[in-house]
Amino acid sequence: PSLRRLSHYLLSHYQKGIRPVRDWRTTTNVAIDLMVYAILSVDEKNQVLTTYIWYRQHWTDEFLRWDPARFDNLTQISLPMESIWVPDILINEFVDVGKSPHVPYVYVSHHGEVQNLKPIQVMTACSLDIYNFPFDVQNCSLTFTSWLHNIRDINLSLWRQPELVKFDRSVFMNQGEWELLYVLSHFQEFSVKSSDNYAEMKFYVVIRRRPLFYTVSLLLPSIFLMVMDIVGFYLPPNSGERVSFKITLLLGYSVFLIIVSDTLPATAVGTPLIGIYFVVCMALLVISLTETILIVRLVHKQDLQPHVPEWVKHLLLERATVLLCIRDRKKFSQSRTQSLDISRQAENNDSTAKLTPYGCEDPRECGAVGGTRPAPAFASRAEGSAALQGVLRETTAIRQFLEKREEFRDVAREWLQVGYVLDVLLFRAYLVAVLAYSITLGTLWSVWRDA
Repeated sequence: PSLRRLSHYLLSHYQKGIRPVRDWRTTTNVAIDLMVYAILSVDEKNQVLTTYIWYRQHWTDEFLRWDPARFDNLTQISLPMESIWVPDILINEFVDVGKSPHVPYVYVSHHGEVQNLKPIQVMTACSLDIYNFPFDVQNCSLTFTSWLHNIRDINLSLWRQPELVKFDRSVFMNQGEWELLYVLSHFQEFSVKSSDNYAEMKFYVVIRRRPLFYTVSLLLPSIFLMVMDIVGFYLPPNSGERVSFKITLLLGYSVFLIIVSDTLPATAVGTPLIGIYFVVCMALLVISLTETILIVRLVHKQDLQPHVPEWVKHLLLERATVLLCIRDRKKFSQSRTQSLDISRQAENNDSTAKLTPYGCEDPRECGAVGGTRPAPAFASRAEGSAALQGVLRETTAIRQFLEKREEFRDVAREWLQVGYVLDVLLFRAYLVAVLAYSITLGTLWSVWRDA
């Protein structure tokens, strides 16, 4: 009976359409509070943040006061929200109506203090910066203000101290992708086109993404593929397997990028650094394949190719070998010396073979010298000399063929050593580029993660 009498006493002549002050010059002060309960989703493409908050309002209604002694010492009562005046406090960043539960009642004390406590699912616009993904920190604001009343009618204040609001994680569910760092509060006045001033209370919700999932699913596979690409340089340069191995790695990385393309956040204003990292890794794989094709082309020179130019020998086989600390850089000069000795020996044998068995080049001269010999013996010796000359011609042709083949082998040996030295040089330059790139990105991400 006391509750019914009090409710009838308060609402029988209550006018909910006017601001509840006895003097219109009195300002209604609304104290607000906010606690973040959960981060539901972060839509980077549409720049929308969905949060679940516990929202509290507190104001004084001068027409909702009573004497507790007249109503069985009742000091507090719950009234329907639709029956009393409620301030028109809205969030400026609202983009959609969330699925918030409806709380139909408010608490009213005998001094006229009204408390409106309700949970709200907030879908707000937020400028999301994904450049540091997956080590990004987002700062989204929730601006509470009266849509109609200026600061002379409704003023805003903070229910609790800013320090208490900042580090309050008592109701936050800390099990999702995002971690709540702190909530900053700030009061300010603003005006629209030099009109009346309005009061607004800003809450900055600062959240940080947990990067472990993206590190395991995105970064580690890419790092493993790049390591395998570096290991592929240890295949022999004169082996065609290196080209097929590099092409397989490139195709595997392309498939990997197709798989992870849906995982990376996408916005119209920028690209995350990890996307640039993937593109550069793909470019490094292409450069590695190009270098491998060049080396295979050098070490597989075809026949009738010239020797290595002297300036190439000077740069790669003398200067570069010292710079790269290649131990077997003297093998080429040794092989060249051996081939030259073989050629000189063959020429000496050729000049000796042109002489007849009598030490002269012309058989008629031999006949003039030994004219006292019998004619049949001379004829038999002439026939033997013709047969010997035929054998010598065949031997000379075989020697020339062997010399030509040795020259081809010598050219191939020269280009093989040039390709080997050039392969070592390009591999070390490639390794330095990959290491510098990895150290730079690792340093940046470490700084962002610990910031």
